[in-house]
Amino acid sequence: MPDRFESMGILVAVVEAGSFSAAARQLKMPLATVSRKVGELETHLQTRLLQRSTRRLTLTDTGLSYVAACRQILEQVGEAERAATGEYAVPRGELAITAPLVFGRLHLLPVVAEFLKSYPEIDVRLMLTDRTVHLVEEHIDIALRIAELPDSSLRATPIGLVRRVVCASPSYLAERGTPTDPRELGTHACITFEQMASRQVWTFAGSAAGAAPIAVPVHSRLAVSTAEAAVDAAVAGVGVTRVVSYQMLSALQSGALKIVLASYEPPPWPINLLHAREGVLPLKVRVFLDFAAPRLKARVVAAAV
Repeated sequence: MPDRFESMGILVAVVEAGSFSAAARQLKMPLATVSRKVGELETHLQTRLLQRSTRRLTLTDTGLSYVAACRQILEQVGEAERAATGEYAVPRGELAITAPLVFGRLHLLPVVAEFLKSYPEIDVRLMLTDRTVHLVEEHIDIALRIAELPDSSLRATPIGLVRRVVCASPSYLAERGTPTDPRELGTHACITFEQMASRQVWTFAGSAAGAAPIAVPVHSRLAVSTAEAAVDAAVAGVGVTRVVSYQMLSALQSGALKIVLASYEPPPWPINLLHAREGVLPLKVRVFLDFAAPRLKARVVAAAV
């Protein structure tokens, strides 16, 4: 049976990685071993689980249901092992957390540093990225998300709200004029940050309650991949940009940037700490949520624009 568990884990890794070679690299196993283990599993089950081709791997219908069962079984075994080692009785082990890049650096990292001092038996793996990370597939315990939450499979602890603001430098506004209606942005140079908004169209709230949203075509004079670059370019007078309020707070406080079109801002985004809804909650997760939530709420209030 231990070999069966190993083979199941290898099969799941192959499916998640998308190929035998990628799974072999992740697992640090010879490619031949990975292929042999999956083949032995198919022989034992007397059915094909994967359709192999030179371009891609796809699961058969049997493979789809079997891999789903494998994931559930392996997670249950993992929970049993964590319980046996005392993870559910004493807060210990590695805690994997993900958060957006700027918010994570400015607000979550100081809280994590304080948390590590209070819980010496817990180690933290902190992934700061602006992409949406899948908690189960990437083995993440807690995610801090700044967005509406359509996924009901996750449990949320509310932290606060942040605004989506349009801003520019005083020198740029003095030269090009301050827009008072979103439709005036068509004549302005815009700095776009694709995780925040489209390079072609920015959407605003209507000017009156219940009014339809306003979609405005913009001229992307500069497209960047990070919020910090968008803010720096705006400070340099390149144009108008749209970011989340905390990303430009220091530039606002120093006078390097000014907020425009505030009355047309869309509804603020919620900030939540998320974790998986299923299974017994490990103590390391519970103590972090209890420790971090009030501290992050206080930081969000203090940093409100």
